Amino acid sequence: MTATPETRKFEAEVAQVLHLVTHSLYSHKEIFLRELISNASDACDKLRFESIAQPDLLAGEAELRIDVSWDKDARTITIRDTGIGMSREEVVANIGSIASSGTRRFLEALGSEQKADARLIGQFGVGFYSAFVVADRVTVLTRRAGDPADAGVRWESDGRGEYTLEPATLEARGTTVVLHLKEGEDEFLDGWKLRALVRKYSDHVAFPIRMPKEAPPAGEEDEAKADPAPGWETANDASALWTRPKSEITDEEYQNFYKSLGHDFNDAAAWSHNRVEGSQSFTTLLYIPSQPPFDLMMGGRDERKGLKLYIKRVFIMDAAEELLPNYLRFVRGVVDADDLPLNVSREILQQNRQLERIRGACVKRVLDLVEKLSRDEPEKFAAFIKAFGNTLKEGIVEDPGNRERIAKLLRFASTKGEGDARTVSLDDYIARMAAGQDAIWYVTADGYRAAAGSPQLERFRAKDIEVLLMSDRIDEWMLGHLREYAGKPLKHVAKGELPLDEAEKQQQEEAAQAAAPLLERISSLLGDRVEAVRVSARLTDSPSCLALSEWEMAPHLAHLLREAGQDVPEQKPTLEINPQHALARKLLGEHDDARAGDLAQLLLEQAQLAAGAPLADPAAFVQRVNRLLA
Repeated sequence: MTATPETRKFEAEVAQVLHLVTHSLYSHKEIFLRELISNASDACDKLRFESIAQPDLLAGEAELRIDVSWDKDARTITIRDTGIGMSREEVVANIGSIASSGTRRFLEALGSEQKADARLIGQFGVGFYSAFVVADRVTVLTRRAGDPADAGVRWESDGRGEYTLEPATLEARGTTVVLHLKEGEDEFLDGWKLRALVRKYSDHVAFPIRMPKEAPPAGEEDEAKADPAPGWETANDASALWTRPKSEITDEEYQNFYKSLGHDFNDAAAWSHNRVEGSQSFTTLLYIPSQPPFDLMMGGRDERKGLKLYIKRVFIMDAAEELLPNYLRFVRGVVDADDLPLNVSREILQQNRQLERIRGACVKRVLDLVEKLSRDEPEKFAAFIKAFGNTLKEGIVEDPGNRERIAKLLRFASTKGEGDARTVSLDDYIARMAAGQDAIWYVTADGYRAAAGSPQLERFRAKDIEVLLMSDRIDEWMLGHLREYAGKPLKHVAKGELPLDEAEKQQQEEAAQAAAPLLERISSLLGDRVEAVRVSARLTDSPSCLALSEWEMAPHLAHLLREAGQDVPEQKPTLEINPQHALARKLLGEHDDARAGDLAQLLLEQAQLAAGAPLADPAAFVQRVNRLLA
């Protein structure tokens, strides 16, 4: 009895992706072949791993391979693999819907673009849908390894919002994808074109990619390697590039492997290929991208798949969390170990001493790479800092053992730097410190302009003391753990005592005594809205600023955390006054208590705004300013 096909609708996000794919123009249509071969390779990897514990899964066809064929008359391209295959439930989960948020991020990334770009597809785990770049109908036939022949599934869709599912009897395990090409896509029905794409994007896939034999064009030699199966030949190198000696691998081969591994059209910024021999042997091939992946900060901490773990060339898992710490999640590459046990689980891996050694080696190699960029290729290093500087800062908290080494690589804007460019290192700062200066001074704010314009910098500028301008949201959190560098403490300009000589200290004491009536009046007018009011040693031009205790959180960070739903205790501010400013003198001489109250409140609110703190009542602030102006 023949079952009736079941018609289902795609989930909304998948339908949106398909609409973009079928109605947009693409600069790289050929991407579809790389993505489908990559999926087939993953399926073979998964079966090879599962067959270690269940050898029977390979029954009937022990070879793991990928076949690519075409039919000019039917106008189809077929990609078949002998990998793990899918059950009916897996087909629905993997093709009809997307369990992760990758599709949503993909759509958000394209939201501001005038047209979609196919190069983005693989970066978001939606590579299957690239088939609809060139096809107006796609058919999938699949059976999971270990299931009976009549447990196969036939899936088909024209990419317009619906797909059909029906049972199928399939003698062989694995997955077959048939692309029915659109009009005008005949270039992909040429065998030599398809071979060129396989060699360009998938030459180092670790499984043979077979194609039907055909006579070479006149004047060209057939470079394909002969295959034992009649009528087929292997079109790719089919070897793991990382197992070859470095001296035999060209830069172009390294870059091509990176692009196939990282779904990236851009070249890698740098890479490191190393073989460690001894009681524990392993190979690492690690890449630093030139551009950040789209999901680096949007869920990327929990969905890292940039580093693949192999054991004797057998793929085990996407295991970045075991092989690299979170702050290096932008790294792409492979790790191939010789002597890790194959039947380990993630929990055992996390406690495995051999893996800890590999992890330590990977961290060292990556930091070596970044240091080499900083020394030898300043333009690439500047691009790296722009792309990954904030991610690297997480290492100050997460990796105490490498804290000093990571801090050496960080770059910041400063009052002696070039605008808002992050070019100043902590070593640069120390080299420029004035005689007698014993601290690295910094200011934090929610943006470069707010940091550069902070009134708390005025005394430092007057004394020609350089201040680092920390304006990234991660900075305040990072600085809670980076208390010193090269023996020099890091100090916030709004916290603690300022670097005053004896004469300045004497002047400060005299100013405080002279301003006692002013301070007393402001304190009485503001009441419990402030912790204290005092004369500022920080100000030269502005009327007021906030001062923080040594462990007090900066107002802009406290606001961000509250907005994120965190429980942050309210902190009464300490208000510092410049008694020489016209507003302060006017307040002291103001006989109208209401106007004096407005002036006192304005001094506090100005200081809060400059520090990045939100005003409790913005409308009242506007009315207050209007009354004083009138």
